[in-house]
Amino acid sequence: MRWIALGVVALLAACGPSPREKAEADKKAVAEVKANQEPPPEILVPEPITFADVEKADLFGAGCNFLPRSLDKGGIALVIAQADEAYFKRDGEIVRLASDAGSAELPYLARAKYDGLTYSVSLDLDEEAGKQSGDETIDYPSTLTIRDAQGRPVFTENGTTQCGA
Repeated sequence: MRWIALGVVALLAACGPSPREKAEADKKAVAEVKANQEPPPEILVPEPITFADVEKADLFGAGCNFLPRSLDKGGIALVIAQADEAYFKRDGEIVRLASDAGSAELPYLARAKYDGLTYSVSLDLDEEAGKQSGDETIDYPSTLTIRDAQGRPVFTENGTTQCGA
């Protein structure tokens, strides 16, 4: 009886993976996990676009400018959205994004979404709450969202989007 029990144990041991096969399987599993890991999204803090930036990059034209609540009174834009492109400033450089022609059209030919290689921008306006703020400008309560290349939000803020010519 003892020999039968030892034979069964030996057969069961022979059916399992060898230590080398197990090590290879473990190594493959670890490599698969590492390959599927994404780094956490960056924390983006867009810089205000100044009038000097507008002049230097020739960003004049009709469209919409997003003003965060903290800078509303100063009139400094974080995003300039026009018919064909939108712009924001990161690390002292102006980032350009192409308009998403399939997205909703905002006042003055701006678009609700813009796409670039590393970022996308969306503006969500409450158009019913818009108020005349100048001869050719209307202010709308809004939310700005900037997403990274994986579509993860890296910046979101509520504020005012001013649209005009």
